[in-house]
Amino acid sequence: MAGKVGKKSAHVLFAMKQKVGALAEALKVLKDHDVNLLHIESRSSKRSADDYEFIVELERKEGDIDAALDSLREITHYMKVITRDHDNDDDTVPWFPSRIRDIDKFADHILSYGAELDADHPGFKDEEYRKRRKLFADIAYNYKYGQPIPRVEYTKEEIETWATVFSQLTKLYPTHACKEYNHIFPLMIENCGYRVDNIPQLEDVSNFLKTCTGFTLRPVAGLLTSRDFLAGLAFRVFHSTQYIRHSSMPLYTPEPDVCHELLGHAPLFADPSFARFSQEIGLASLGAPDEYIEKLATCYWFTIEFGLCKQDGFVKAYGAGLLSSFGELQYCLSDKPTLKPFDPYVTGSQPYPITEYQPIYFVSESFDDAQKKLREYALSIPRPFAVRYNPYTQTVYILDRKPQIDELARDIQSEMQLLLDAIRKIN
Repeated sequence: MAGKVGKKSAHVLFAMKQKVGALAEALKVLKDHDVNLLHIESRSSKRSADDYEFIVELERKEGDIDAALDSLREITHYMKVITRDHDNDDDTVPWFPSRIRDIDKFADHILSYGAELDADHPGFKDEEYRKRRKLFADIAYNYKYGQPIPRVEYTKEEIETWATVFSQLTKLYPTHACKEYNHIFPLMIENCGYRVDNIPQLEDVSNFLKTCTGFTLRPVAGLLTSRDFLAGLAFRVFHSTQYIRHSSMPLYTPEPDVCHELLGHAPLFADPSFARFSQEIGLASLGAPDEYIEKLATCYWFTIEFGLCKQDGFVKAYGAGLLSSFGELQYCLSDKPTLKPFDPYVTGSQPYPITEYQPIYFVSESFDDAQKKLREYALSIPRPFAVRYNPYTQTVYILDRKPQIDELARDIQSEMQLLLDAIRKIN
C-alpha cells in the first residue's frame, strides 16, 4: 500500500523478519537505485513478534525512489509510505510524528519567524522590541524535547504591559469565564506565579499542567502550519510563544503572545475534560488529508480559540481568544453576535475573520459532548487506519493490524476489570 512518493522526500515504514543482514538487504535496494537515506529508526514490530520495523526518510536526488520502493516491497512483509511532500495519491499518507521527540522537527517548518514583523505591527519600528522578539524566537528554535524551558528575565516595561492585561481581564473572569476556568485560575496563582506584577515562566506552568493532565508547553519561534500545530496536541503538547505584545497597545496584539497563551490557553489545559477534547482534535489530524486539516483547524478556531459553552442556564466563554481579550470577552456574551450549536460538520466549514471580532460563535453543551462529537466526526476522515496514544511511552501507534487491535482490546479489558473491582468495593 505504498503509493508514489512526493517530489522532495518521504518517510517509509516497513517490516522484515528478524534475521542477520535484514537491514543490509533493504539498504542495498536503496543503494542500487541511488536513493539517499536521510534518517533511519528501528523497533520491534507491533504487528508481528517475528518482524522488525524500520522507519526511513528518503530524499530524491538523482535516484528513483518509486522503483526502489517497488523492489523493497518484494522483500518486506509490510510497507507504507508516510510522506510530507506528497502528490495527490490516495495511497500516500502525510507524514506525522510517532514519538513526542519527533516534534523537534517542527522547528524547521516555521512559516514566519517571531522577529519578522509586518509593517503595520505596533512594534515594527521599535528596534529594541524587535531584538527582544528575536531573543525569544532563538530560544524556541533551539529548544529540544526533554530540556527545561529556558527562563527569561522580563523587562520592567514588559511586566507593566502584562499588568495592564492581567488587571483588566481578571475583573471579567468571575462573570464571563466558564466554571472550569474559574476553578483552575486560583491554582495558577498558587502554583505558577500568576500575579499582576509577575509574568509566569513557561517552565513553571508546563510542570504544573503536566501534574494535572499530562499537557506540557513547548516554546515556539513563530507560526506553525495547522498540520504541525494540531499534531502537537495529539501528544498533549501545546506550542506557546514566550514574548509579549508591544507596550504601545497593551490591550491589542496581532498574533498570539504570552498573555494570550498563559491567560487564555494554559489554565484550561489543567482540566481533564478540556485536555481530552484538545487531544482529540490533534489525534484526528494525524495522517488526515489537507482538506480535513483545514476543517479540523476551523473546529479548533471555533472551540479552543473562540468557544462558548452552556453552564447552569447561561452561556460562558472558554476559548483562549476570548479569555485573553478584554473587548471580545464582553462582546461575545452580548446580543450582537450570532450563536450556533457546535457541530463539527457545520463548524468545520464556517468562514471566519481573523482581524475583527467574530460575527458567529459556536456553543458546546460541555467539553465531554464536544469530544464525543469530534470523535464521531473523525470517523469520516478518509485515512486507512486509526491511531492510539500511549501516555506511558508518549508514542502514537497506528492501528491497522490485528495484533495491535488485540493488544488494545487486552488493555481495555484490564481497565474494565479494574472498574468492576472498584464498583464492587464501593458497593
